[in-house]
Amino acid sequence: MTRSAELLPENVDSAVDLAGIPLRNPVLTASGTFGYGAEFSPFLDLTRIGGFVAKSLTLEPRFGNPPPRIAEAPSALLNAISLENVGVEAFVREKLPALPEGVTIIASIFETSIEGYGEVAKRLTGVPRVAGLEVNASCPHVEAGGIEFGQSPSVLAELVRTVRRSTDVPLLVKLSPNVTSISEMAKVCEAEGADGISLINAVQALEVDVETRRPVLANRLGGLSGPAIRPIALRMVWQAAQAVSIPICGIGGIASAEDAVKFLLCGATAVQVGTSNYLNPAVAGEIADGIVAYAARHGFAKVAELTGALLDPVGPPQS
Repeated sequence: MTRSAELLPENVDSAVDLAGIPLRNPVLTASGTFGYGAEFSPFLDLTRIGGFVAKSLTLEPRFGNPPPRIAEAPSALLNAISLENVGVEAFVREKLPALPEGVTIIASIFETSIEGYGEVAKRLTGVPRVAGLEVNASCPHVEAGGIEFGQSPSVLAELVRTVRRSTDVPLLVKLSPNVTSISEMAKVCEAEGADGISLINAVQALEVDVETRRPVLANRLGGLSGPAIRPIALRMVWQAAQAVSIPICGIGGIASAEDAVKFLLCGATAVQVGTSNYLNPAVAGEIADGIVAYAARHGFAKVAELTGALLDPVGPPQS
């Protein structure tokens, strides 16, 4: 890779290719934090970012957990929404037409059985404007006693294999951080035909109200997201990037362009912004602009050249 002197931002090519999905820049918004896209249109031009991952979809409409199902934690958010959604048919019929042209849309899918995942994938295959699918592998597998699909290598392999056979669109698998070896899980996805992986999903956590002596969430356990988990996510992205050759979409506590660049340097091709959307609904656009500014300042003619550009901690910076 040949580095240039400092560039003007307008001279930087911001485009990246994520698992066969062309993006105008590497910034997506994360599933579950951006609704179905149209909700954020008053605050952000959706064509300003690379695209977004829609709220996870099931075969039928699904109601989530009873409240309280969201709470603050130090530098983080704790939630147990339980993937409430309108169902795949309503998404195709009502949500997609409401989006402006030129927006890249990745549909997130989940179910409580492997066969269900495959059926959701089939129903989204060939749907205009759905550029790719992201398999949420952090859901409880009812038939396996409630274990997350992404916690067992054999179950994850069967899941990815089934979905891969059900669709020919670009396929990302969103991995759970609640595992012993993220590298092993990444390798499983690659071996079963995934085009890329997204990581990490929320970290399983618990918070307690000492005055009431009760968990703060009705579900007791929830998913922890936000800046508190970013170093964990960075570590897992870096480890996965050493283990597989398929592209990675980095997720976890991204609140600024600097945060996003860290994920790119650690091996991510693109990133997803999640919890920060609640604080600033325009933040994804600001992050996209900031990445380009960083690339220009450091002499990278293409944002894609930032992927894996992390330097050895020992020795002088390399040119």
